[in-house]
Amino acid sequence: MYAIIKTGGKQYKAEVGEALYVEKLEIEAGQKVTFDQVILVGGEGDAKIGTPTIDGATVTGTVEKQGREKKVVTYKYKPKKHSHQKKGHRQPYTKVVIDAINA
Repeated sequence: MYAIIKTGGKQYKAEVGEALYVEKLEIEAGQKVTFDQVILVGGEGDAKIGTPTIDGATVTGTVEKQGREKKVVTYKYKPKKHSHQKKGHRQPYTKVVIDAINA
């Protein structure tokens, strides 16, 4: 059984026991989190599709850790003008292990 959930402006496919790296959530490691915006629940040949979400369906998980991704470096320059700009960015994330899909 799997579910498509929406969090942080993105959609993720969640399966029980799977680890998801989602946009940063303000929850400490070891605590439970519940996603209530479930768009689709599928599995054994049948699927429930929400309009836009499925009423009463939830996906629960445990926050494993908070972290930041590898650095992405952007570099802009204008030739012959002695103008350049170097910036770095590390996007924060939350690692969530899916415990149950309730549909």
